Amino acid sequence: MRLKISLLKEPKHQELVSCVGWNTAEELYSCSDDHQIVKWNLLTSETSQIVKLPDDIYPIDLHWFPKSLGIKKQTQAESFVLTSSDGRFHLISKLGRVEKSVEAHCGAVLAGRWNYEGTALVTVGEDGQIKIWSKTGMLRSTLAQQGTPVYSVAWGPDSEKVLYTAGKQLIIKPLQPNAKVLQWKAHDGIILKVDWNSVNDLILSAGEDCKYKVWDSYGRPLYSSQPHEHPITSVAWAPDGELFAVGSFHTLRLCDKTGWSYALEKPNTGSIFNITWSIDGTQIAGACGNGHVVFAHVVEQRWEWKDFQVTLTKRRTMQVRNVLNDAVDLLEFRDRVIKASLNYAHLVVSTSLQCYVFSTKNWNTPLIFDLKEGTVSLILQAERHFLLVDGGGIYLYSYEGRFLSSPKFPGMRTDILNAQTVSLSNDTIAIKDKADEKVIFLFEASTGKPLGDGKLLSHKNEILEIALDQKGLINDRKIAFIDKNRDLCITSVKRFGKEEQIIKLGTMVHTLAWSDTCNILCGLQDTRFTVWYYPNTVYVDRDILPKTLYERDASEFSKNPHIVSFVGNQVTIRRADGSLIHISISPYPAILHEYVSSSKWEDAVRLCRFVKEQTMWACLAAMAVANRDMTTAEIAYAAIGEIDKVQYINSIKNLPSKESKMAHILMFSGNIQEAEMVLLQAGLVYQAIQININLYNWERALELAVKYKTHVDTVLAYRQKFLETFGKQETNKRYLQYAEGLEIDWEKIKAKIEMEITKEQERSSSSQPSKNIGLKH
Repeated sequence: MRLKISLLKEPKHQELVSCVGWNTAEELYSCSDDHQIVKWNLLTSETSQIVKLPDDIYPIDLHWFPKSLGIKKQTQAESFVLTSSDGRFHLISKLGRVEKSVEAHCGAVLAGRWNYEGTALVTVGEDGQIKIWSKTGMLRSTLAQQGTPVYSVAWGPDSEKVLYTAGKQLIIKPLQPNAKVLQWKAHDGIILKVDWNSVNDLILSAGEDCKYKVWDSYGRPLYSSQPHEHPITSVAWAPDGELFAVGSFHTLRLCDKTGWSYALEKPNTGSIFNITWSIDGTQIAGACGNGHVVFAHVVEQRWEWKDFQVTLTKRRTMQVRNVLNDAVDLLEFRDRVIKASLNYAHLVVSTSLQCYVFSTKNWNTPLIFDLKEGTVSLILQAERHFLLVDGGGIYLYSYEGRFLSSPKFPGMRTDILNAQTVSLSNDTIAIKDKADEKVIFLFEASTGKPLGDGKLLSHKNEILEIALDQKGLINDRKIAFIDKNRDLCITSVKRFGKEEQIIKLGTMVHTLAWSDTCNILCGLQDTRFTVWYYPNTVYVDRDILPKTLYERDASEFSKNPHIVSFVGNQVTIRRADGSLIHISISPYPAILHEYVSSSKWEDAVRLCRFVKEQTMWACLAAMAVANRDMTTAEIAYAAIGEIDKVQYINSIKNLPSKESKMAHILMFSGNIQEAEMVLLQAGLVYQAIQININLYNWERALELAVKYKTHVDTVLAYRQKFLETFGKQETNKRYLQYAEGLEIDWEKIKAKIEMEITKEQERSSSSQPSKNIGLKH
């Protein structure tokens, strides 16, 4: 990826340009110390003077009023705020009329920023004051006051906090009074510029110590650059939070959000005092010290999938290369390309007005449809369909271009969604809520309606990243997510009645990905790269989960690596310095998944015998129990030396009735309540009481005996035997109450038990068609 710079031969301004701002994706306004406001149209390459300001107004900062996110969709902003050196800020319409000038600070107003909703304006000045103003320019409050000039300010993603500079310090102050203020020393020189992105919640700062730095919203350092030759005078996040730009003397840099640099350009600009990204995130403009306005277009982005490599060579041209036979195709577009995604044998490209869908089998005839809204900010793909996110909503399309659904939920803000907070599978869409970070919304892909009975998935901690598995049926669909404590959890997306368990799979996990061909999950844990070959093991037999993992040392990836993709058995990881590393994992677990999904148990056993690996046998054991194939489970457990489980499976085989077998299989997986329910529904009350006695659930055993008026003496007898073994006295009031005047006769009890077992055998031999009970595992 690099920047394509365009700079006019002669500057349009006589003095230095102090600030620039995009009105639409093709129209920019620039302000200079020569008091002129100039409009640049990039389509026609024309410039025109909008207005000449009075001689006492020297502009310092400009910010367009945000386009409304609400009902009225505006394609362009109507007015902007301009701060100036005379202590005032001016609200100016796009035609150049000064609507209002407000006395704001003593000394220059160094920065002014609208919040994301456009309901408030914050200004900072040389007098060290931070003031909040209403939309019409009425003073609401003075947020803070300090002894040094405040050079830069930024709103937090939810517009409830303000970040500002104080010399070498950065300060985050919430608007609520008495809330905790966060302050830290960020640079060794005065901080000149800050920016805070609403999508990734990361902070950028630039200072006179010639460095730029990336921070998280708690003030923890994520990246610090090497010192440059000159002070860094400007930084700005791209709207989607994936890139940022850095400006200095004769220097313009394009960087990844983790800090490493994609491109360095040395245009003849003087210092770049202000950088701003166009609304679609494809180009940047810089306000230069020598009167120029520099434009830079982001080109040469690259997308890779299996044998294909797609490169954006120019604004409207892509090159597709098949690395196997070196075949090259050129794709031409009518408008400039904004976003693209290559996965599942399809390339989806959104331009400013249309969406193109290419199949990797045929690059010549794309499917083209018009976009509803404007700029697409995110494209996600699944095997059967893809998702587009723009400022107006979330839209799901099939690869034939058919519109499928558009999920909605109250308070939805699509402008802050990214690949970590939205996940798509063939039948489900999952979206992490911004208002309450502990909640995940789940939708049916085909209808856009909430999944199941509409219950949300909520966790006890804030969730950072979510991912749906890609294969299998909707009933078995699982979602994995990482929470604030860096715990990796997994749960079923099915939301019917019974509260689904959220089970912890691992700790200190920084990044995760599901394979696109089978339900294998990989993640980077602390110092290890871990692959969960069969994550569902946690629902079947937790004890063998460690045996189903593959782990290797991850110190070679340095700190903060990120999983880019998991295609087939190839995992691609990007290190903190930007280099890509490819890891191949064993292909056998994927083959095992395939055999099991098509119920080829003999082939699965043959494969495990051929590979001779414990992880494979452990996965097969869990898969067999999950699919109720106890013969295969017995072979697999024997292979990994779990003798006690082999014996238990053997004892299940000898049980007389189908229901008893089913109940014991459920107990094997730890689903005791469901096992009891199966027996009670089949009328096997004694067996339900007996499993509770075997598990020492005395309360429940007595409760069932009393409820069904049977075997109360059996329960009391076993309880008495249990207490005698441990030499204890009865203290449970209920047991004391029922034991009064009841003679325990073991002969009688044994006869009753014999009778129950005979009855069950007769019942199964008469092969009365048993009810088929739907079971969850």
